Amino acid sequence: MPPDASSSFALLGPTNTGKTHRAVERMLDHQSGMIGLPLRLLAREVYDRVSARIGEDRVALITGEEKRLPRHPSYWVCTTEAMPLSVEVDFVAVDEVQLATHDERGHVFTERLLHARGRLETWFLGAATMRPLLERLVPAAKHEQHPRLSRLSFAGSSKLQRLPPRSAVVAFSVPELYQLAHRLKTLRGGAAVVLGALSPRARNAQVALFQAGEVDYLVATDAIGMGLNLDLGHVAFASLRKFDGRTARHLEDAELAQIAGRAGRYLRDGSFGTLSPLELPLHAAQRIEQHHFEPIRRVRYRNAELDFCSPRALIESLEMAPPAPYLAAVRDALDLRALRALLDDQGVAALAKQPEVLELLWAVCQIPDFRHILFEVHLELLREVFAALCEGPLSNDFLAARTREFTQEDGDVDGLVARIGRLRTWAFVVNHAGFCAEPRHWAARLSQLEDRLSDALHVGLVSSFVERRNKPQRAMHRGTRKMPSVPEAPPVDRHHPFAALAKLHVHALGAPLAASPTSRLSTLVDAPHEAFDLDPRGRVFAHGTLLGRLVRGANLAAPNAELAARSELGAGVRLQLQRRLLAFARDSVSRYLSDLDPLRHSEEPAMRAIVYQLERGLGTASARELSPSLAVLNEAARRMLSQAGVVIGELAVFLPSLLRRGAFAQRAILTTVFEPELELPPLGKTSYEVRSLPASIWRCLGYLELGPRACRVDLAERAARAIAIGESEREALRCLSVARRDAPGVARALREHLAPSVDVA
Repeated sequence: MPPDASSSFALLGPTNTGKTHRAVERMLDHQSGMIGLPLRLLAREVYDRVSARIGEDRVALITGEEKRLPRHPSYWVCTTEAMPLSVEVDFVAVDEVQLATHDERGHVFTERLLHARGRLETWFLGAATMRPLLERLVPAAKHEQHPRLSRLSFAGSSKLQRLPPRSAVVAFSVPELYQLAHRLKTLRGGAAVVLGALSPRARNAQVALFQAGEVDYLVATDAIGMGLNLDLGHVAFASLRKFDGRTARHLEDAELAQIAGRAGRYLRDGSFGTLSPLELPLHAAQRIEQHHFEPIRRVRYRNAELDFCSPRALIESLEMAPPAPYLAAVRDALDLRALRALLDDQGVAALAKQPEVLELLWAVCQIPDFRHILFEVHLELLREVFAALCEGPLSNDFLAARTREFTQEDGDVDGLVARIGRLRTWAFVVNHAGFCAEPRHWAARLSQLEDRLSDALHVGLVSSFVERRNKPQRAMHRGTRKMPSVPEAPPVDRHHPFAALAKLHVHALGAPLAASPTSRLSTLVDAPHEAFDLDPRGRVFAHGTLLGRLVRGANLAAPNAELAARSELGAGVRLQLQRRLLAFARDSVSRYLSDLDPLRHSEEPAMRAIVYQLERGLGTASARELSPSLAVLNEAARRMLSQAGVVIGELAVFLPSLLRRGAFAQRAILTTVFEPELELPPLGKTSYEVRSLPASIWRCLGYLELGPRACRVDLAERAARAIAIGESEREALRCLSVARRDAPGVARALREHLAPSVDVA
């Protein structure tokens, strides 16, 4: 497809205009979609939101260090660099496109602007300063601009101790950030800490402290500037300069605006300013208030059509001059520096003479330096990985030796941050296609280790930067008798965002949650689908502990989830558990209806209409209601339905696989959740008295209303075929086990259903 064959739109404007939210909603309006986001943290946040809404079985998360790839994903949430452009989807969005100016990453965003397209629709989101460049790079795009939803005003300079609650203090160096957090601990009880080096888990735990009101202040780097939604009223800059990897420089007004715009979300106004004695020039403050900045004139570009015939050809293709004056070459990129340095090594150069080995070397050079240490140290790692890969995929012994240090959870905050950085580098390696002999095992292993280190880091951050407010508990009296059936949990820092889970009441089965915060967190918040149990009343349990229940959603196939009333849980913890329960609820339905997956993305409207009705009926739909769609199906479409296990009968369209005992139980649960006032019979019999249940509910349970009886749909079809070929009423109804008094009414109903298609004289 040509780059602009689909409809392209550019949504440009300041922060808090709802651009990302609109893009996610629009993506979900399509049958399939992909969104590229600038940060792993933001990708994880959007993934959590989307998977909680439609289920994890339909959403993929793809970042350099993390991959969650279900069997048949409909939607892909990715970091911009990790977008799998070989996957064709109906909708594509790229967020924060103004990052095309970034010295190191900008060429990737430019490449996405030039070549990332959805089959039907493409959105580019970013700052209004990108409009002149977008008009050149994507000339067919229609431009939309939305005003900021709330007012952002300049509040001048203020002392740290006089900052209002719900403020974020922004610094651009880690030592300064720690110093500010220590001062806030002394002056105001403490602060949460957010910096780019944090893993999503550690960052979420820190944000949970702030969002739940356990601390009133946040100290952060510019990591909060890209789309992370926080309950902030004010942003105060402690510095206006940052080291960008090459030199210390003043931040541009547009960069300051991106960060200041985190204050005041949705319709709530916000403010920004500086910490005294620092002063923000008045003209800069006015530009930020008015969202008026100089347009971007050039973006970074690097040729993506690489030549692996020889090392020289590869370097020349990477250094090829940009084809237009508004495209600027990438300056001294880390991966190209690494490539040159490794090719200067005679041993590496000797190995890299073959094109396939040279391509492998280039892939190794693109391993990021999450450790942010000396270039020479990073180069040694790349040399070691390349040498090992030349022998074949990385072995378990090789990876075990190099990841052993990540089992250690001790150390101070700086040590844990550095260890997580090193772990992220190896996570990138094992997630790279073809690098690892057992990628799934090592991805899961490193994810588990990152979680443990993240929990230890969070505890360390709280210990360092939050004043403890809880009073020491009195020791239990020696004479107190303990209950032997429930083991005591070890003491847990109350500031850990999941520490309150230790107080969850144990269900009648008596199985307590895992004792440690780490195992508790991995069991509940990041637990796989199989770790949760659903009882006939729609209640959700994990390890015997009641967590919540399913409640009525928009329709039978989209239940919501409600967390059990637990006053001891903080707001941040509740939000994460709520999302996980909702994802479990949606997964329960999507897995139950997984036979329909191959049909959901059909280009035939009639096929999509049939799938829609089958989903809403939990596997059963009325043939009469679907007759317009069935009438236009061609032979190929009918074959697809048959291959998916769908039966097109005289009375109904249905999935026989959902008429088994376990499926009946699932149908009953979902129906009870949607219509809790209805009293359902125990399902599984061939027929029931119709009673007071509507025909639509009987269909959702797998039955058809036929006069005085509701009959199992497959058996009703068998009876209908028997009547259609002229069998006696008694023989035709034998499979339904209908009482003699009800037989005439059931037969009459069958003939009425058959009347449009069968001549019943």
